[in-house]
Amino acid sequence: MIVAGFGFRGAATMASLKDAFARVGGRADALAAPADKAAAACLIALAQSLFLPILPIAAESLTATKTPTQAKRVLAARGTGSVAEASALAGAGPGARLLSVRQISGDGLATAALAEGGA
Repeated sequence: MIVAGFGFRGAATMASLKDAFARVGGRADALAAPADKAAAACLIALAQSLFLPILPIAAESLTATKTPTQAKRVLAARGTGSVAEASALAGAGPGARLLSVRQISGDGLATAALAEGGA
């Protein structure tokens, strides 16, 4: 299974997420985001437009997942170097590998990364 993980600011729109998703290839079997953002209108709108499920990722899973990208601000706020990468990897399950490191939307409000499950 291929999972697109997202990190985004409160001002992000569906267009922000869609742009970040396109930058990582625009294909996935599911979308993943931190549990506290999984019900955001922009993410729900994107999921509905793509007919994909949203996987809410617990904060503990984000902090337990090592990411190649290390943004200091994100590390301080969320305990992981990249919310998008950690969400994608955690959503794809044990043994997952990144297909794309995080990419930033043109408006700078969203990031996306892709991971593929290890099974």
